[in-house]
Amino acid sequence: MATFIGLVAIISWGILAVLGVYASSVPPFQLLFICFSVSAFLLFIKRLIKREPLFKLPTLTLTQWVVATCGLFGFHFCYFLALRYAPPIEASLIAYLWPLILGIVVANPHQRVFAVIGGILGFIGCGILVTGGESIQFNREYTLGYGLAFICALIWSSYSWFMAGTKSDVEDIGWISIAVAILALCSHLALETSHWDLAASAWTSSVLLGLGPVGGAFYLWDIGLKFGNRQLLASLSFATPVFSSIALFLFGISTLSTAIIMAIVLIMFGAVVSNALPALVIKRRQRHAARG
Repeated sequence: MATFIGLVAIISWGILAVLGVYASSVPPFQLLFICFSVSAFLLFIKRLIKREPLFKLPTLTLTQWVVATCGLFGFHFCYFLALRYAPPIEASLIAYLWPLILGIVVANPHQRVFAVIGGILGFIGCGILVTGGESIQFNREYTLGYGLAFICALIWSSYSWFMAGTKSDVEDIGWISIAVAILALCSHLALETSHWDLAASAWTSSVLLGLGPVGGAFYLWDIGLKFGNRQLLASLSFATPVFSSIALFLFGISTLSTAIIMAIVLIMFGAVVSNALPALVIKRRQRHAARG
């Protein structure tokens, strides 16, 4: 069940592109402030429903505060900057190295080789979808953007690995969201021009982003990482752009192409290599050992 909840988070991230289109008039850090404010609000709604003390503080250690806050805020901060200094396709592709890195670090020693092979297959599938099957060129002038995108991959894989092993409560994401919202507001005031006179569609999309891919999904991801199959979730994370393409098609924003079929095949095959093959190899070795 926890793995399925983690998968729901991945599917939710696939809706990010659709909602982002309708919230495109909102400056990035202002949007981040709105989203994480909504995410924090979810904590208090949960406590109201369960009749728990509203302002009972979390028992997070300093390390948990720092890593979780830097993970959630640092990823978005670097990603927004990466999009400023590099073309979005290349930046997004580099940032999508995070499932490959996460799959390797959470794998057991006997699974690590399979995790690398499966992760590479998943990344190739992701790359085909992100680039539309066309070749891309990495230019030196975008080195800063590429570096920031790679930092995104390192941050999110490190955050996910850390949260998978820490004993923090899932609801602590709400308190971390408050810290991220404050940092986002400070970044907005320092780097952007405020634009609060938004259309109804922009406000609606911003709130939905906070309830889903840029807020609520982090609670679900935490559940999946702590109690689910981390290796499988890392493999399935490559499917995020697949879900995104399908969502964009369903909302009439873009069309589907053969690239999505190729991506699905490679991502699913990569997931099988990472998760099913190690178990088959172990069983075969056990049979040979029993016969010997």
